[in-house]
Amino acid sequence: MSATENTNQNIKTVQGVTKKEPGYDKMSLETLDIPIPKEDEILIEVAYTGICGSDIHTFKGEYKNPVTPVVLGHEFSGRVAQVGEGVTKFKPMDRVTSQTTFYVCGQCPYCQKEQYNLCPYRKGIGTQQNGSLAKYVVAKAKYAHKLPENVSYEGAAMTEPLSCCVHAMYQRSSLNLHDTILVMGPGPIGLFLTQIAKEIGATVIATGISKDSERLELAQKFGADAIVDTQTQDLAEVVNQMTDNVGVTKVYDASGSAMAVNQALPLLKKGGNFIQVGLFKDKFEKIDVETIIQREIRYIGSRSQNPYDWPIALHLLAKGAIDVSTMVTTKVSLENWREAFESVMSGDEVKVMIQSGESFS
Repeated sequence: MSATENTNQNIKTVQGVTKKEPGYDKMSLETLDIPIPKEDEILIEVAYTGICGSDIHTFKGEYKNPVTPVVLGHEFSGRVAQVGEGVTKFKPMDRVTSQTTFYVCGQCPYCQKEQYNLCPYRKGIGTQQNGSLAKYVVAKAKYAHKLPENVSYEGAAMTEPLSCCVHAMYQRSSLNLHDTILVMGPGPIGLFLTQIAKEIGATVIATGISKDSERLELAQKFGADAIVDTQTQDLAEVVNQMTDNVGVTKVYDASGSAMAVNQALPLLKKGGNFIQVGLFKDKFEKIDVETIIQREIRYIGSRSQNPYDWPIALHLLAKGAIDVSTMVTTKVSLENWREAFESVMSGDEVKVMIQSGESFS
């Protein structure tokens, strides 16, 4: 292992980006012992970690981590450094990524259906269990996945957010090629949703605000049939023209903005599905419930991902359906993690990656 040796205690240590306590910021690069994998675990040498919107919420103190201190990071790739006793699925140097699930009870009705995101006792990597913003991270062997040969470490670090989008589109709403959909918010999740939808041939209207002009251009490059700046263009007019005044069949909100939600609700056809993917800043928001009732809209929550979403996400990456190289706009070293967080919060980047090691290609 490429760890530093503490000669006084004879302990191998690394550094990890740690949320030390609740509140705004309260984060620093802390020295940690390298974990030893248990019998059902693997130790992964981390290559890249993508910064997620939930990481930003955590930084700002808006996401209430039930456990602190904790190393953040859950969108990652790397290679196996060590396997626990009895693990036969992996060997050292295998290229891998992992689901964010670290512990579930295995007994509740949700676990019985592998709906681990709904297990009331679930512990996730980067929230209740130390995550990947370090040189090493431990994962359960049964939740890890070998990477297809043609998927890069950078691309593999996108598997988790891509799986969340697969979950929203394939599991929670059954998207099909006959749909005309509205994607609210052209951040990484919105751009993933757009690319998945175009892969199966659906019609996509992607929206954002004036500050999102470059991201909207990316959405157009990724195949969006129309892009709309909701601050300078009439979104309702565009939707009505493209749907003969019927409305879109599905809305996917990736903005986490109540204003965007309320703008989109009347543009959904009667009886249509509104899928909430983006996280809101506040727990309680003012939503247009009158429109939901009168138009018989199904308002559907989509939380995280489950095991059955990951093979689909890896397949999409392997076949080149997701433009990985364009999505990653900034890479920062682990030591400069704060620069990465600031880049995301500025809103000027698409996907920011933190590189934990220099020996990955």
